[in-house]
Amino acid sequence: MRNKITLIVFLLLTFIGKSTFSQVTPVKEGTDTLKNSFNLREKKYLGFRNYANPFLQLPANVKREVTYDAKTQRYVITEKIGDQLFSLPQYLTISEYLRLVNSEIKRENWRILSNSEIAEVRRTGIIPPVKINSRVFEKIFGGTTIDIQPRGEADLTFLGRINKNENPLFNERQRVQSNFDFNQRIQMDVVGNIGTKMKIKMNYNTEAQFDFENQIKLDYTGGADDIIKKIEAGNVSLPLNGTLINGTQSLFGIKTQLQFGKLDIAAVFSQQKSQSRELQINNGAQQNEFSVSGSEYEVNKHYFLAKYFRDNYNKALSNPPTILSGVLITKIEVWITNKTSSTQDSRDVLGFIDLGENTPYNSAQITGGTSTLPSAFSNPGFPQHSNNLLSKLPANARLTNSNDVINFFQANGGTDNFAKLTYARKLNEREYNYQPQLGYISLNNPLNGDEVLAVSFRYTYNGVEYQVGEFSTDVPFDQATPKVLYAKLLKNETTKTNLPTWDLMMKNIYSINGFQISRQNFKLDIYRIDDKTGVEMPLVREGVNTIGKQFIALTNLDQLNQQKERKPDGVFDFEAENKPFVQNTNYNNPSNFPNTSGAGMSNLVNNTNNGYVTIDALNGKLIFPLVEPFGKDLQAKFNLPSEQVLADKYGYPQLYDSVKLVAQQLFSNKDLYRIKGTYQSEISSSFPLNAINVTEGSVKVFAGTIPLQEGADFTVDYQGGTVNIINTALLTSGQPIRITTENTEMFGLQQRSLFGTRWDYRLNNKLNLGGTFMNLTEKPLTQKVNYLEEPISNSILGLDINYSSPSRYLTKLVDKIPFISTKAPSTITFAGEYAKLIPGHPKAINAAGERGGSSYLDDFEASRSVIDLKGAIPWQLSGTPQL
Repeated sequence: MRNKITLIVFLLLTFIGKSTFSQVTPVKEGTDTLKNSFNLREKKYLGFRNYANPFLQLPANVKREVTYDAKTQRYVITEKIGDQLFSLPQYLTISEYLRLVNSEIKRENWRILSNSEIAEVRRTGIIPPVKINSRVFEKIFGGTTIDIQPRGEADLTFLGRINKNENPLFNERQRVQSNFDFNQRIQMDVVGNIGTKMKIKMNYNTEAQFDFENQIKLDYTGGADDIIKKIEAGNVSLPLNGTLINGTQSLFGIKTQLQFGKLDIAAVFSQQKSQSRELQINNGAQQNEFSVSGSEYEVNKHYFLAKYFRDNYNKALSNPPTILSGVLITKIEVWITNKTSSTQDSRDVLGFIDLGENTPYNSAQITGGTSTLPSAFSNPGFPQHSNNLLSKLPANARLTNSNDVINFFQANGGTDNFAKLTYARKLNEREYNYQPQLGYISLNNPLNGDEVLAVSFRYTYNGVEYQVGEFSTDVPFDQATPKVLYAKLLKNETTKTNLPTWDLMMKNIYSINGFQISRQNFKLDIYRIDDKTGVEMPLVREGVNTIGKQFIALTNLDQLNQQKERKPDGVFDFEAENKPFVQNTNYNNPSNFPNTSGAGMSNLVNNTNNGYVTIDALNGKLIFPLVEPFGKDLQAKFNLPSEQVLADKYGYPQLYDSVKLVAQQLFSNKDLYRIKGTYQSEISSSFPLNAINVTEGSVKVFAGTIPLQEGADFTVDYQGGTVNIINTALLTSGQPIRITTENTEMFGLQQRSLFGTRWDYRLNNKLNLGGTFMNLTEKPLTQKVNYLEEPISNSILGLDINYSSPSRYLTKLVDKIPFISTKAPSTITFAGEYAKLIPGHPKAINAAGERGGSSYLDDFEASRSVIDLKGAIPWQLSGTPQL
């Protein structure tokens, strides 16, 4: 017998010995039971460990060897790393070793038997496959097996609450209250196959933030010769290759694909959960389109500081690009109603409509003064006054707690001539801009209808200094006897078109919804919808002085050519300031202008082009050089009075003498002007889609008409909603880049139903005829729909033809050209499309007995009248009731 017998043990459980000799309980030889003779207590005593656990596996370089020592008649178990011992050797007798091997074999057998059922469930899933012994079933689904595999987790929480209250006022039943609470959390994916043709895919998460995150789809795929090629239910899509009719991705419904010989038919009936969008990029900058109605001027944001500046606005801009005003505003303070309850930079302010006006509105109590320019300040340094308002005011009008100013104006019934603000808030320089030469202010945020706006400002005219109103430094704050600041009232808490403040609000500034607009590739035109044809026309075709002239020229947006000469060239005059409007710059302080003398400060402002401005490129504002571009200023372009009829036809004066809502609703036949154009932002390689959680696969990018490849030319962040162009050569190639996407409406409440079908008839391998029909219907939330928010039921019909054929004759013609030898075949390709849109509306908004649909201007259901108890101005003594 050899001295050492080496045995390699292939056991799932290995062990380590801690002592050289161990005493174990003897067992009679020849006995064999189902129980393990080597119990756990003995293993623990000997120091054996269970290595069958997959988390306790030793590295592969650890070798275990079992050798027999004939001299000591012991089995020696060693563990080595290379040639070095890993642990102390373990010595077992022959009987101990045989008992141990027998015990581990039994343990492994029991483990296999006990895990057989669980292993079968793990292999087949919770739901085992089901066999259907039916030939019809096998013919339809391509197999007889139904296999559904759910994966995920579900947490159920059951909670019981018992509330015991030993209140003697309660009876016995009310003292003990118990209730039951139940909560669930499910995250589950289901993948199933019915035969070989039917597939089921579903994911459901109760913690999903949005409904579109839960997807479900049933997919049935037929054979090559079956009529039914495919049936999909759940989240489906309808992609189309045409250019006039675009397909869509985010749909929920049923889609079928059928084939009848050479005819293929695809149809979908679903709910649309997305909205198509398109971005245009030229020369590396995003190209956007804008369309603004002529009545959509910005409300409660831009104000003239006095009637003088409004009356001289057109004259000051009559000789562009030079400003003919002579005015330079050097300081301004702006006060509004304090709705934030902030006490910082707050003072009591008393605003007057007639402050600084040479022709006062309240002529019964106030008369004009010596200055035709705005001037009103109770200081000997400013002796000139536009009127005698300040001298007529009672002495106690200066006190905050006094009501003498109310009694003063009530004597003549002029309670609208002033507004008293308690703790008015002074705007900081970042909340507004002002034009120092034309005399108007622009707020960053529009005022609410019940907010009051008042200003105090100082300016110079031909070297003479004037001031209107009082600054906070002119009247120091006195806590014992608080006093008000006199200021110029620009907006009262009630809007009345018969008051002078209505004309102070500018109605010639429009927002085109863009920021950081570039001069390059900017286009703007003004169109008018023709009364008879309904076609948008950019010019006037009648009138002695106006025939053939564009509306951008008639509204003074085209007075210069590219060389800044007074010669209209048919292109919008892109005149933007070199820097933002002035923000409280002290022009009287020479330290602000180290290279300029005080006498040249007026010229300084002209040279920096802070005057003649037609567009605020930073904030995307269009500024007309006329006060009423679609009103009296446009009517004055005609040959009056002989062309008064034409002036009345093209003019829209109601836009300026009525509130915007009234002008739009009651004079909709005049609201025919549209301001349209395109603009681009700064050059960049990353472009936002203005959407988040974009549907994967819905973003397509084209360079001209060539589709680009995702991953090679561009990448998409679908969650953040951005497209990054990684092929930078495309940005500088001059080719326009077009990005199309679909924005999933996360908070949309209006249901949209989409029905679409597509036919393709292949006459042969060269010619294909196609047709498309789609209908999109919106279901209104209520039968009463608002004006300009009517639901649609539009249909679109399209026909297309595609022909492609190789041509040997064309190849031979090319070969005849000297020095040219073609190797690739030539192809003749022709494609044509036709599409027609059929507008409509759902039947739900039809009035009784009519089919034309109905919408509401205002049903007055949510109307209310608010009377502020804190203000004393709206309250007046009522007359004595009769009888």
